[in-house]
Amino acid sequence: MAPVLGFLLLLGLCGDTVSEGPLTSTDRSVGLKFEFPPVKYETEESYEAGPINILFQIVHVFLHLVQPNPFPEDILRKVIQKKFDLSKDYEKIIYYEIGIIICAVLGLLFIILMPLVGLIFCSCRCCNKCGGEMHQRQKKNGNFLRKYFAVSLLVICLLISIGIIYGFVANQHMRTHIGKTWKLSESNFKDLRTFLNTTPEQIDYIAEQYTTTKERVFSDLDNIKVLLGSRIYQQLKPKLIPMLDDAMAIGEELKTLRESLVQANLNLMDTKQSLTQLGHNLSDVRRGLEQTLSDSTCHADPVQTTCNDIRSSLGLVNVSINPDQLPSLEEHINNLTAVLRTNLTALAHQGYNYLYTIPERVQNETVNIIADVKRALNSIGSNIETASQGFPIRDRLSYFSSYLKKAEDYIHRYLRVLEEYDLYRWLGCLVACCLLTLIATFYSLGLLCGTYGYDQSASPTGRGFISNTGGVFLMVGVGFSFFFCWLLMTLVVLSFVLGANMEKLVCEPYQSKKLFQVLDTPYLLKEDWKYYLSGMIFDNSDIQITFEQVYSDCKENKSIYATLKLEHAYNITDQVNITKYTGDIYSSFENMNISIKNVMKVDEEGRRNLRAFHSLELDKVDYAAIMAETAKPPTQVNLLTFADNLDAKASNLTPGNLKNSLRSHAETLRRIHDVQVVLLQRLLSAVYQCMQELQQKTTGLGVRMQNILFFVNDTQNFVTNLITAVVHEERRKYVTTILSYFEQYLQWVKHSVTEQIAACKPVATALDSVVNIFLCGYVIDPLNLFWFGIGKATVLLLPALIFAVKLAKYYRRMDSEDVYEDGKVDNSSVSGTWHLTL
Repeated sequence: MAPVLGFLLLLGLCGDTVSEGPLTSTDRSVGLKFEFPPVKYETEESYEAGPINILFQIVHVFLHLVQPNPFPEDILRKVIQKKFDLSKDYEKIIYYEIGIIICAVLGLLFIILMPLVGLIFCSCRCCNKCGGEMHQRQKKNGNFLRKYFAVSLLVICLLISIGIIYGFVANQHMRTHIGKTWKLSESNFKDLRTFLNTTPEQIDYIAEQYTTTKERVFSDLDNIKVLLGSRIYQQLKPKLIPMLDDAMAIGEELKTLRESLVQANLNLMDTKQSLTQLGHNLSDVRRGLEQTLSDSTCHADPVQTTCNDIRSSLGLVNVSINPDQLPSLEEHINNLTAVLRTNLTALAHQGYNYLYTIPERVQNETVNIIADVKRALNSIGSNIETASQGFPIRDRLSYFSSYLKKAEDYIHRYLRVLEEYDLYRWLGCLVACCLLTLIATFYSLGLLCGTYGYDQSASPTGRGFISNTGGVFLMVGVGFSFFFCWLLMTLVVLSFVLGANMEKLVCEPYQSKKLFQVLDTPYLLKEDWKYYLSGMIFDNSDIQITFEQVYSDCKENKSIYATLKLEHAYNITDQVNITKYTGDIYSSFENMNISIKNVMKVDEEGRRNLRAFHSLELDKVDYAAIMAETAKPPTQVNLLTFADNLDAKASNLTPGNLKNSLRSHAETLRRIHDVQVVLLQRLLSAVYQCMQELQQKTTGLGVRMQNILFFVNDTQNFVTNLITAVVHEERRKYVTTILSYFEQYLQWVKHSVTEQIAACKPVATALDSVVNIFLCGYVIDPLNLFWFGIGKATVLLLPALIFAVKLAKYYRRMDSEDVYEDGKVDNSSVSGTWHLTL
């Protein structure tokens, strides 16, 4: 236990420097991933005895029946504190050991009584007593007794054989596995050396991983144009682009609207001019027709009626559209031209260019900041490398390596001695098993020969050679039983007392950790220290570090930092505080000023021009009235129809000036229609379409223009508030991402120091190898199985020899026998010579 404590103490002192390494980052959403290099150890974590483990469990059950008392923690504490007084506490020991004591006393009685009984038995038989006379009395149940004795002896021999097999198996198992002890020790020492060698490598590996973090940060710094500038652009885009698109669209619409107004105005002027000219021409035609109808011919019937009809319809020969109802759009065109001096399309392009150049502007304005951050990162890397190289743990580990080498030489030297003496133990146990085997063999041969050679019809004095040989084998077995059983029982008692106590006092409490709990008793190992380990490591025994907790943590492969609670000497949480390493970086980004000013710069005159758009009132023009007017036909009557009517009426007149004049006016009306009315119809249709398009284009244009004017007027406030907030938020996210790499790295360092660096599993494995595997698995379990098997076989020798003595009478050739005459037995008739044999 002392070397293990020294090892833990040394690593505890080393832990102060291990925890001084670089630190980490927590944002798992970013792409950095750190994987601590795994350390592979050779030694198996657990020991599996194989099929023989069932036999070991049987012995454990037997020991529990013999010794059901719990582990004597109080007695052990007194022994450690040197307060144990045998004269006062012997009752506790007797109470605890009562089962083992009883078994040992019975064994001692067996050892003492069996030689004594054997001596008396031999002496008695030499005096022809105790069955020593070679005379067998005939009994009615003789066959039954012979068979009963034979079957009983056979069963006992089988049970003895099972015990002998246990002994052979246990003896060979111990021999085989003690031979593996050298390999087990080599494996443990190799794991311990691996543990010592990889710890500095783990520290260097953690320091090297800072390079990965730094390179990732450098990459993000070099891509600030995309990572920050593009994010700002993406945040502003959905808020600004719709307004810029609307401004662009309105600018184009205003240009198209002006063109439409100009065209509509031209059509209106042409229409008004055509209407005026048409009105003059139709007035001339009406005057001409009135003069023609004043001819004297029109006063006589029936021409008078025709002339009156024509005179009454002259009012229809006139235009149907009032030119005054077609207003001029010149004023609207002039006002719109003034508005168009403020080029909304150019302003929108200006806004687009401003947005598209935000990433470039961000990159240009952060050149100096990025250079400062990179210098700070390189400085942090230099500090981490210097700190990792300056760890004194390497010197301490090299010291422990030399200590480990001496321990290895010491153990290997004594392992050779152990293997040498184990050979003698193996031979001794083999001899014991062979003696039992020899006795069981004699019994078995006696049963075989006696049963095979027994002739029921033969008289006791006439039994055959084979039957007699069987009886002799049985008696030889009895003699060997008396001669060797006490020696075998002595071996059983010694191994039982040793193995049972080791199992109950070492193996079981070690597996249940009660042994550690005893050692963890406050003020036990040192009166001034509450907890022994914390007193050794920190010189502060109030810190709760227990042997059980250290063993359990090492079993779970936790680091020395967590196992020995080294945060009391070096708080890794304080050391991995991100602000300790990234304060300058955060300050640099906080001072970053990305200037985002006017998106659409409009001077005062431009603002006045945009505001003047409201005075145009294009959406208030009475397009419906104009379209209703232009939808009318140019004349009140169809001139062609009127001309045809004139021709028809003129054809009814007699040839003369009136007839010719009417036909001349009809032709004039046709020319007016073909030349003027048709053109006017096209002009009216064009005006109607223009008015319809203007009505559609101007609908809602005022509201949209008002929004643009609001956007232009409040652009500066928009930049100051919204864009500044967007820039600040995206800058915060960018800095958070940059710092998250450090947070992740520092958290990984913290996790590595507290959970992975110098993981002490080889220490727990080495302790398990010494106690659980070597002592309990290789030695105590087979030792207990050995005495259990040999002890059972030795105890069964007692009933075996009794049945063998009884059975030998039925197999051996007798010197005399009972003679029957008329149903009476004459015991005085003796044939042959009386003699006593064993």
